Amino acid sequence: MRPKYLIFSLIFPVIMITDLITKRWALGALDGRVQADMLGGLVPLTLAFNKGAAFGIRIGDDSRWIFVPVTLVALALLAVLYRQAADRDVLRIVSISLVVSGAIGNLWDRVKWDRGVVDFIGPIDLGFWDFPIFNVADSAITCGAILLAISFWLEERQMEREAASMVATDAGGEPSG
Repeated sequence: MRPKYLIFSLIFPVIMITDLITKRWALGALDGRVQADMLGGLVPLTLAFNKGAAFGIRIGDDSRWIFVPVTLVALALLAVLYRQAADRDVLRIVSISLVVSGAIGNLWDRVKWDRGVVDFIGPIDLGFWDFPIFNVADSAITCGAILLAISFWLEERQMEREAASMVATDAGGEPSG
């Protein structure tokens, strides 16, 4: 099995199963009025339904029918990036696997019912701001997006080094490393 398929086949089911199990637990154990705590009270657990995007951004009363096609387009673009990724580009493959897993986890909720995506971790008091309530899928998307940005940045730096090396070689100098 090619390394990129192996990486995806390890990450995807772990994120999906964890997301589904934790959301099911939250639906059964929490309600909007009752909170539980994790990590000695540092992280509250509160059931919430998010009909919007990140941080509750909404477009209209039933924005799920906007976010479902947007998610499908994003998944198609991620599929292209995944296909183009080299087997050795572990960072890119891991990042895409995380984003895809999280996106499908939240897409499942949007298609399943009109209540919205099940969120339950938070709100976390940062002292100056309450970080919004989120879920495992949101965490995977966020971590994956950050890693994907780092992957693109590293790729750009590598291309700049290669271009500089070619310019130095064309000028009759020694290739710079």
